[in-house]
Amino acid sequence: MTFRKSYLLIPTLFVLGACKGSSSQSAAPSEPAQTTATAQGPVDPATAGSITGTVKFSGTKPSMQKIAMNADAYCKTAHTTDVYSEEVVVNPNNTLKNVFVYVKSGLGNLKFPVPTEPVIFDQKGCMYSPHVASVQVGQPFIVRNSDPVLHNVNVRPAKNPGFNMGQPVQNMQTAKTFTTPEVMIPVKCDVHPWMHGWIGVLDHPYASVTSDDGSFSLKNLPPGEYEIEAWHEKYGTSTQKVTVGAKETKTIEFTFKGA
Repeated sequence: MTFRKSYLLIPTLFVLGACKGSSSQSAAPSEPAQTTATAQGPVDPATAGSITGTVKFSGTKPSMQKIAMNADAYCKTAHTTDVYSEEVVVNPNNTLKNVFVYVKSGLGNLKFPVPTEPVIFDQKGCMYSPHVASVQVGQPFIVRNSDPVLHNVNVRPAKNPGFNMGQPVQNMQTAKTFTTPEVMIPVKCDVHPWMHGWIGVLDHPYASVTSDDGSFSLKNLPPGEYEIEAWHEKYGTSTQKVTVGAKETKTIEFTFKGA
């Protein structure tokens, strides 16, 4: 009788041991989750900092040049108010619009994922939108024509392959990519000579274009010392050295002077 009870215990213990082994194996899938997080980029979110600031204007504001669109019937009627050149746009708060601010150096050999979301460079109202675009090497760059008239996009880089293409149909889109960092690439339309734009190409995501309040922001920076450059199509460039600590936000200002 005692022997029979011991015999019955053997398969019970075997089953319990098998269940314990199964539990140990089920924990293994947690490892790929760590690999996925690492693949998102070389920056540790727990220590990342940022640089924010404004680009100010001093001196006498230049008079904005009015654009005459009489040569094209559609362009002339596409706007209900006067349109002005975007070469120099001084905001009401004495800051500059369309300044390209980016990390010029300090990232070392860090490699960053290429965004899959495209940058849209539109032709709307017979103007380029945005006037200054930022794109990463390898990122899709979509040239779009939102107007029902012929436009062409003449891109004239010094380091990247150039292209000069016509877009005669409304909502036509053409995808391009850039292979090499380049600050900046001029763009013009040979059909409408007042249309001008710029493209900044970087091998990292740290760029910002100032808007109606002259502000910029470079977020998710790893701690380190950086050279930050502000580029303007008329006033040239200005640089600053900035050291960013862990979880630190630094605020800086650039100033460009008019006449």
